[in-house]
Order: sequence, then structure tokens, then C-alpha cells
Amino acid sequence: MKHFINDKNVGLVVARQCADDWKYILCTKDANDFNLTGTAGRYGSGYTFPLYLYTQPSNNQQTAFETIERTPNLNPEIVKQIEDGLGLQFVHEPVETLQCNVSTTNTKTEPRTTFAPIDILDYIYAVLHSPTYREKYKEFLKIDFPRVPYPTDIQTFWKLVDLGGELREIHLLESPTVEKYITQYPEDGENIVTKPVYKNGNVYINETQYFANVPEVAWNFYIGGYQPAQKWLKDRKDRELSYEDILHYQKIIVALSETDRIMREIDGIEI
Repeated sequence: MKHFINDKNVGLVVARQCADDWKYILCTKDANDFNLTGTAGRYGSGYTFPLYLYTQPSNNQQTAFETIERTPNLNPEIVKQIEDGLGLQFVHEPVETLQCNVSTTNTKTEPRTTFAPIDILDYIYAVLHSPTYREKYKEFLKIDFPRVPYPTDIQTFWKLVDLGGELREIHLLESPTVEKYITQYPEDGENIVTKPVYKNGNVYINETQYFANVPEVAWNFYIGGYQPAQKWLKDRKDRELSYEDILHYQKIIVALSETDRIMREIDGIEI
């Protein structure tokens, strides 16, 4: 968790085992709870894999930000195999200080002749969101960490990188897309959450107030073993939603709807 201090990292959170269909993949930019994937009760906590490791001063003394460096948390032998298989050169993003953050947009222009650590993370994130992959390997995914195939086709690689990056930005609520609300909150009131109910395309937080035009797929969608559209409200039972809360929930609905769309797009790519 120390590698996530100051919001200068991104990582994958994945469960090692599960009982039902596998859907236990998340991304994070923060230190997180061990039960994030919802599997801790029976199968242990979700495992967090930071993309970068931050070196600590050898003398354990406080130093200026400029002296702290980060290195990719990647196996060089595996990176070399990807280089050879794709005919691309692996490069490290230039990082001079802790103020540099992980890129959240793919700024490469065509033709792309290099790939970076964030591209590997995005490729993995896309593969693990493929419904066909999950179905094909579901028995293996129940008993051990997911295995990710090496990319061998450069066009397929970049398609998955781009879709995985889009998913990552949406799940971290960093994409402008999540602010393009598809729902409304039309009724005034006390904004107290009593018993959330989904009815006729609306999510009622109490008897009179509701979020309108919520897609059923978003209401029922699972991420990491939880149904975020339902759990987020249940966790706020008997609480008053602030203006920021109301906007945040609408971002969640967009994120879930977009996840369903992107997963179907990923499924159209042969991995």
C-alpha cells in the first residue's frame, strides 16, 4: 500500500479464487480495503498489484520529492517476450519527480512503435474483461490467479490497450464520459436513503425520490463481486445524500453502462 501514497500510481486488484463466475478484477489508484473484491470471507482478500514501485531512501531519512524514483513492477523477461512478439520497443515513462502521475490518456500517435508499462496494464485489464475469456477459462479462474495470454498480433494488442485504457479511466471516474449523465434526479425532498428499490427504470431511494432512466443492466451489473449501483445506496441507508453524492451516483450509472458496452466491444476481438 505504501506505493499508492500521494495518488501517483495505478494498480490491478484481482482475486485468486472464487466460487461463482469470475468477475473479480478492479483497478485502483489508492490504498484499498482487503475485501475490495468481495471474496475475503471464503477465499482471502483481493491481491493488489501496483504498476510502479517507489524506492525508499537507503538511510530511511526524509528526503526531497526529487530524490524518490519509481520503477515498473514488471518482470523484465516477460517484457522482453512481449517486445519480441510484437516487434515493439518497451520504454519507461519519463519521471523526474513524484509530481508526475500515471498517464490516463494514450498520447501516442500512429504508427506506434513503442509501448510503456501503462499499456501492459491496460492490455491485461481488457483481456480480463472479455466475456469469452472468462467463459473459456472459468474453471481455471475459480482455482488460481488468471493467466493472461501473450500478445502476438500488434493490431489486436493496440485495440485491447485502447479499450482497457478506456475502461480504466471510466472505473477510476477520470474519463469525461462519466460526466455525460444518462439519468435524472427530478424530485425535491430530504434526500434520505431508506430502502433502495428498482422499478420501471427508476431507482427509488425513498417513497418519493428517485434516479430516473437507470438502465437495468447498470442496476444489476457486477464488478468485483459487488453490484455497485445497489451497494453504494445500501451503504448509505438512513443517510442524507448531498448534492455531490447525487452527482457521484449518476457517474456510477454511466460507468456501469459504459463497462457493459466496452466489454461487448472487447468480446468482438479474438484474443
